[in-house]
Amino acid sequence: MAVKCPVTRAEFREGAQPVKVVINDIPMMAEVKEFSTGSLGWYLNGKTMIDVGGKQVSVQIGMNLTIVGSKDLPKDE
Repeated sequence: MAVKCPVTRAEFREGAQPVKVVINDIPMMAEVKEFSTGSLGWYLNGKTMIDVGGKQVSVQIGMNLTIVGSKDLPKDE
């Protein structure tokens, strides 16, 4: 069953704001993004350190937050 996106592309562009994401107690900002697939959402890319058995390891972060149904919104004229 397809889910209808509750916002238009224009509403997203006008109203979407960065989203605060906390990873391992470190606040980061996911930026507003229009994906190449046509979906709308937010993207976070970065690095942080995580403790593994008392040793700090560097991790790469790549996270997409995608609005369900946004890919099916009508494209711009």
